[in-house]
Amino acid sequence: MGLAASRPLLTFVIGCTGSGKGQFGRALARRTGGEIISADSMKVYRRMDIGTAKPPPGVRAEIPHHLIDVVEPSVDFSVAQYVELADAAIASVHARRRPIFVVGGTPMYIKAVSEGLFEGPSADGAIRTRLRAEATEAGTGPLHERLRRVDPAAAQRIHPNDLRRIVRALEVFELTGQPISALQTQWDREHRRYECLFIGLQRERADQNQRTNQRVQRMFEAGFVEEVAALLREPVPLSRTAGKALGYAEIIEHLEGRASLAEAVENIKINTRHLAKAQRTWFKRFTLAEWIELKLEDDPELLAEQLVARYGSVWSPSPR
Repeated sequence: MGLAASRPLLTFVIGCTGSGKGQFGRALARRTGGEIISADSMKVYRRMDIGTAKPPPGVRAEIPHHLIDVVEPSVDFSVAQYVELADAAIASVHARRRPIFVVGGTPMYIKAVSEGLFEGPSADGAIRTRLRAEATEAGTGPLHERLRRVDPAAAQRIHPNDLRRIVRALEVFELTGQPISALQTQWDREHRRYECLFIGLQRERADQNQRTNQRVQRMFEAGFVEEVAALLREPVPLSRTAGKALGYAEIIEHLEGRASLAEAVENIKINTRHLAKAQRTWFKRFTLAEWIELKLEDDPELLAEQLVARYGSVWSPSPR
């Protein structure tokens, strides 16, 4: 395993939102001459900068970053599109014999790049229409409870309000008689698209919450409200995906008069904590990851130096 191998080696830096992945990933890339593939579903959008905590232009000039600013906010960007662009970037970096660090917290992006996409059976319009009608009449709660009975693993990782994924999981069960989680697990065991090394960062809840509050404060000080307002003034509306991005959705509610600014700030903090909880559940499936428990005072630069000392042989760039 290493840069000279026929299959690229991907080092994934994963963890919950606000865990310090970006700073740590950049520290690794800086020390090894590596490049970063972003695995963040919202950093793909142009002009959505503050709310997605994109690295500033100076940092991106110093360390090459890929899969950032690749589509307009009016576009619904899919996991399949991400994989296609990520594969092209990986091939390019590998051809230059540079270490590849996949840094981000979108589990589906990480899973899709490392293991592939589980397509499952084709969509069934009749089933979807029936399930969506049930949700319109009684809400998503009964559907989620039905999913919990037939596929507890899927129900645990799918939010009770995520109608699209609930419908898909129930649809797969009706069509195949098998839980979608079992089919996905079978796929996972049989497929690995690249050589992979997983490094996970995790923090105590109190530390994580403090970092979340500080991050939200910095966003507003940097002009987050003005950024969202400018996006809403663009001639082409935000896509459904971009408009529901964490932080942006709450500010849009405020700008449309459905929430005060104070309520929007508090909702962002609450929803960020909910996202972190969902990410923690997702990341439990990465059983081969080396999880590093970070404390508030830990220095990501020092941690990167320690990791480079351990894995330097596989991250050393080939001579030009």
